[in-house]
Amino acid sequence: MDLQSLKNVPGARSSRKRLGRGTGSGLGKTSGRGHKGQQARKGHKHKLGFEGGQMPFIRRLPKRGFKNPAAIVYSPVNVAALNVFEDGAEVSLEALLALGLASKKTDGAKILGGGDLTKKLNVKVQAFSASAKAKIEAAGGTCEVV
Repeated sequence: MDLQSLKNVPGARSSRKRLGRGTGSGLGKTSGRGHKGQQARKGHKHKLGFEGGQMPFIRRLPKRGFKNPAAIVYSPVNVAALNVFEDGAEVSLEALLALGLASKKTDGAKILGGGDLTKKLNVKVQAFSASAKAKIEAAGGTCEVV
């Protein structure tokens, strides 16, 4: 197989509409625009969401809730995911980012108590749940809030 032998699947590419080529073409006279009205006019562009002067749907809807701009968002990481580290290793946010266990878009990582930990680790992250802290210390590791 080479580039010369490649062909499109039938129906993959259609020819463009040739407007204004006589009434027999089906797209003559008004060229598929219909009769009169905003869409029939030249340069009939309008903004996204514009509803002809009627109050737009997005503005008719009531506002709900509140988004706190100062909220602190942590990447959740379960205790079971920490088993990828070697015994006695130091687990930091940088190490979690390198393995793809935490996201750069968040303000840090929070270790949660899902699963079991089989290795002794020194974990230094932004937050811990109570159950995660208990599991890490039960395995002989340490927890430090950075």
